[in-house]
Order: sequence, then structure tokens, then C-alpha cells
Amino acid sequence: MLDVAVVGATGRMGRAVIRCLAGMEGLRLAGAVTESTDAALGQDAGRVCGLPSAGVALTDDPRAGLGSAQVAVDFTLPSATETNVAVAVAEGVALVVGTTGLGPEQTAALQSGAADIAIVYARNMSMGMALFKDLAARAATVLGDDYDIEILEAHHAGKADAPSGTALELGERVAAARGRSLEEVAAYARHGQTGPRERGTVGFSVVRAGRIVGDHSVLFAGPEERVELVHRAADRAVFARGALRAAEWVVRQPPGLYSLEDVLGLK
Repeated sequence: MLDVAVVGATGRMGRAVIRCLAGMEGLRLAGAVTESTDAALGQDAGRVCGLPSAGVALTDDPRAGLGSAQVAVDFTLPSATETNVAVAVAEGVALVVGTTGLGPEQTAALQSGAADIAIVYARNMSMGMALFKDLAARAATVLGDDYDIEILEAHHAGKADAPSGTALELGERVAAARGRSLEEVAAYARHGQTGPRERGTVGFSVVRAGRIVGDHSVLFAGPEERVELVHRAADRAVFARGALRAAEWVVRQPPGLYSLEDVLGLK
């Protein structure tokens, strides 16, 4: 039995992870961490997610939440990442991080923590998206600079960061496939008299509306044809299942910083 803690347990993704975990054999909820201001603090984590009792109370103490776990799944905010990594290292708990919008400080914390524990970090935990990124990079390599690249992403109205972490990673992958960095080629905004498109740029478009779970497309537009790759997430359960698959994998790995592509054997 694999004992799993969920950090950010009452957020959209935390609840999805707990619900998926409850239906998977061989996994058991061992801890559930939330904020000290959460009205559900102290309540049963299963019942808060609309399930039968899980026998695990929501706590605002990360060390208490992770103390009985072998692996923790973290869907919180960038501001909590450094603390969560430090606690996981102190408790000797493997970590799966799906938090988006991380900055240099949080990325450095992951890299530092990976010297002591195994960590999987992915800005999108969908297994289909891991394959999608691989296909996009292959397409960028094969089609070459004669094809303009545009990345469109759409998410729910409450998402705080833009473009999404997944869209940025797609941009990084297609830029690298052409021997460039995303910083060199990204075009994040167009307004007014922008002039003709600069050859080799990667454009981004963002939609924030309603309850869209997550749509991403990569358009390759050549002189005589267009190729479009599309991925649409219909339910947050797809990210939860990917994170739990990563949790099952990472507990068997030595310390290091891994991606979902490592989990799926795509590298």
C-alpha cells in the first residue's frame, strides 16, 4: 500500500487528487494539508471532497501532514513551494509537484531538494499532454522555419497566470527544436500597428473564460498548408490521475528532479 499525502487538499486539484486516489487500488490517503485560513480545517478530508470518511483530518501543519506518507502530491501556489520542498526533504518524502507559475526561486528550491529526495515536476500532469509536447517538438523539427508557430491556450476564468505553464513549456519545446530559446522568439502580445510577423517567432494567445479546464493547440502555418495539434482536457481528473501515476513511479527512484516524460518513458 502506498501512503500518499495531498498538499493543497481543498483546492480544485487537491480535491480531484483525493477523489481519484479513493478509487485506485494500492493507494491510501495518509495526510491532507491546507491553509490555516481554510474553513474546513480539522474536518475529514474525504468528506470535504464528497466521499466517505478517509480517516484523515485536514491540517495546516505540513510536517504533520507529510509525516506518515511515502510521497506527497503538491498542487498549491508558488509561494508555498519552497516550504513544501523543505518539509518533504526533512521528512524524507518523495514529491510530485504540479503547481504552475513557478519563478526562479521556486525552481531553484526544486533543484536543491532533488539532491536529497526524488521529485517529479510537471506544469501539466496529463499523460496525453506529455505525448502532445513530444509531438509538437517533432513537428517543429520536421517542418522547419518555413512554418510559423502559434500557441493558443484557454482556461477557466479563475486562473491567475498567463500564458499557462503548459503553453510556455510547449513554446520552450518548439523553440528548442529549432535551436533557439523561447526568450529569443516569443511574441506574447499584439496590439495596434505591429508590422508584419517576424520570421521564426512563436506567438501566444490566451483565453480566460467560464469553467474551461484546459485547452491547448499548436498551429504550424506554412505557405500552402496548416498543421494543427490540439489537446483538450475535459475533467481535472486527467491531471489527478497523471499525478498519482507519477507518485507510484517516483517512490522507486533515487534522488533527482524528474519530468512526466521520465515517468512515461518518453525520454
